[in-house]
Amino acid sequence: MYRKILLAIDYEDDGEGKRALEEGVRLMGEDSELHLATVFNPGGAGFFPHVTTDAPEDRENEVKESLSLLARKYLPMKYSASLHVIAGTPGEKLLALAVNIGADLLVLVSKGASSRWPMRRATVEYVAVNACCAVLILPSLVKAPEETRDTPPAG
Repeated sequence: MYRKILLAIDYEDDGEGKRALEEGVRLMGEDSELHLATVFNPGGAGFFPHVTTDAPEDRENEVKESLSLLARKYLPMKYSASLHVIAGTPGEKLLALAVNIGADLLVLVSKGASSRWPMRRATVEYVAVNACCAVLILPSLVKAPEETRDTPPAG
């Protein structure tokens, strides 16, 4: 079992949070520590990325509340986790946090089907290649295609 597990979670993806927390709890031992981390972009979006209507502290609090909600929703009552909300570049920030807390496992969820896949793939690859600890990359939950009916309508 692992002593310090760092789960990297997209605070906007409920399914990813649930999946990562389930796996993190499964890998915990009696004396393990669980750390949940999310990295967000502190700037705005669009043509002027440095212009935002939210203060950085407001954005950080919003992200922390979302991460906290995921933990309360999917972490079994007998477990606790430290929450880490970090602004910046995901790969670099996750690796720095892993070093700072002395993680021996970093868990990420891959999102191959996401519209942000190029960014996610780069983050996953960066972490896997440069990590100071073991890295577990969970496949994203694949949604089953809707079944089509080949039977003609009754009539």
